[in-house]
Amino acid sequence: MKPSRNLLLSLPKTDLHVHLDGSLRVETLIDLAKKQGMELPSYTREGLEELVFKANYESLGDYLKGFGYTCGVLQDPESLEQVAYELAWDNINEGVCYIEVRFAPHLHMRPGFDCQSVLDAVNAGLEKAQKEHAASDAVQKNKEPEFRYGLILCALRKFGPQFSPWYGQLFDALSESPVRSIYSAASLELARSAVKARDERGLPVVAFDLAGEEKGFPAEDHMAAFQFAKENFLKRTVHAGEAYGPESIYQAITSAHADRIGHGYHLFSPELISSSKVSNKAGYCEALAQYVADRRITIEVCITSNLQTNPEIGSVENHAFKKMLEHKLSATLCTDNRLMSRTTVTNELNIAVEAFDMNQALVRNTIIYGFKRSFFPGSYLEKRSYVRRVIDYYDRVIEEHSTQ
Repeated sequence: MKPSRNLLLSLPKTDLHVHLDGSLRVETLIDLAKKQGMELPSYTREGLEELVFKANYESLGDYLKGFGYTCGVLQDPESLEQVAYELAWDNINEGVCYIEVRFAPHLHMRPGFDCQSVLDAVNAGLEKAQKEHAASDAVQKNKEPEFRYGLILCALRKFGPQFSPWYGQLFDALSESPVRSIYSAASLELARSAVKARDERGLPVVAFDLAGEEKGFPAEDHMAAFQFAKENFLKRTVHAGEAYGPESIYQAITSAHADRIGHGYHLFSPELISSSKVSNKAGYCEALAQYVADRRITIEVCITSNLQTNPEIGSVENHAFKKMLEHKLSATLCTDNRLMSRTTVTNELNIAVEAFDMNQALVRNTIIYGFKRSFFPGSYLEKRSYVRRVIDYYDRVIEEHSTQ
């Protein structure tokens, strides 16, 4: 039996792949732009959804245009805190009780506003929402799982001095360096900032990520950063297989020591393998999928986003999540960008249920994978206790709906 949308809305859920700068409320973007004097192509929801935050995009480049506006208004602590706070409540209000918010701090930095200050601002908004929810009747009386969160810091595969004042300073300081070594220096600096924030300042930084254009900008350029993260027991996730082939996923696992894979859509795309050393491309994909399965490397699947950035997929039914289910991979459904993709976790689950005829058992596995494979900001025993409470609540919701 397929779960209804109303049931999906009621169930406790996770979002392990959600970008802060891609998940603003439209009204907040408009308000912040007006306050800061930043020009938008429209100052109405309808206008922005027609011109920028569309239902369908022509390409990944078209999809990414909106980040110029969202990042543009997130250059001060007040704006970052507000957006983080609202994101937390947007999730709480649809039953998402655990999120891992990812963002690239270097995009928000400027003189007088360093990396730790950026992290403080984002954490302040999320922490405020967490405390409010913990004190609510939903938690105190209904025993709903309390809202929890972690921070994932994103290094970029590719950037230029125009991306932010901090990147501009870096290019000036390393003016004689090859550009790929500048990419490497930036990611290593961010990995150090992540460990410092977690270990010295007690912030819930749970993982290090690599985002941005895949093709031509390999994870190997960032090996020093990922090795540093590994040596300091900081979890790793990598955007891979979103716009490039299986080899990108392989490199994320082997060179970047990835514990999870962001997107992973092209895991089953032998036609995108470019290496002349691979003679049996279909066999390579199958072996890679088996390796991912054996290692329980969780894939953070973002169906709507993939359909928008890869229009050639065509329909939901063609999405690789179908093969992930068939291979019994550890895969959980995520939003990627709530604003750019005009989606929610409930929507992503409902799309998958309808397209792949998921029964309640499959939905349960997919949702619980999110909790079990999260980078929970606490001890292993604390995580086990939290997941147990979530599962008990999940089963109670199912029971209540079955008697209605």
